[in-house]
Amino acid sequence: MKRVLLLIDIQNDYFPGGKMELSGSAGAGEKAGVLLAAFRSRDLPVVHIQHVSIRPGSSFFLPDTEGVQVHASVQPREGEALFQKYYPNSFRETPLLEHLRRLEARQLFIAGMMTHMCVDSTVRAAFDLGFACSLAHDACATRSLSFGNIVVPAEYVHASHIAALHGIFCKAATVEELCAGL
Repeated sequence: MKRVLLLIDIQNDYFPGGKMELSGSAGAGEKAGVLLAAFRSRDLPVVHIQHVSIRPGSSFFLPDTEGVQVHASVQPREGEALFQKYYPNSFRETPLLEHLRRLEARQLFIAGMMTHMCVDSTVRAAFDLGFACSLAHDACATRSLSFGNIVVPAEYVHASHIAALHGIFCKAATVEELCAGL
């Protein structure tokens, strides 16, 4: 089964000092770096996804800013694919699907940010497209959300999305567990 690592939106604006800092982004970035090193050491393909905001009024991931750049923890190397996207789903209006088909990919290992938005959208789309997905839940980060008078802490947002994805849409596991299975 051809395995490909998909790193979604691990970008500077999500880290401390960025314009949309996520809860646990530094730790998640480190874990994503461990998974990336495991794929590189086995000469397995890696795809980096970079979100660039084109939405009017956006305050982060703005073109030509330091915040839009891929974070140092998972810096792409020459020869690794890097696709820009403008929507939460990494497949929408990008060459990702065609690239994965050229690679004859069957299984995606996924890590990234934000769990409740771009990671969730991409995992569900990948499942619908026929890929087996393994999600490194400790290499993902999100933020607190609110609806009405209810504030949902980031750890609950993260846990609820991982719980909803695990089992049907993906196998959620730690980076350590995923690396052991490579």
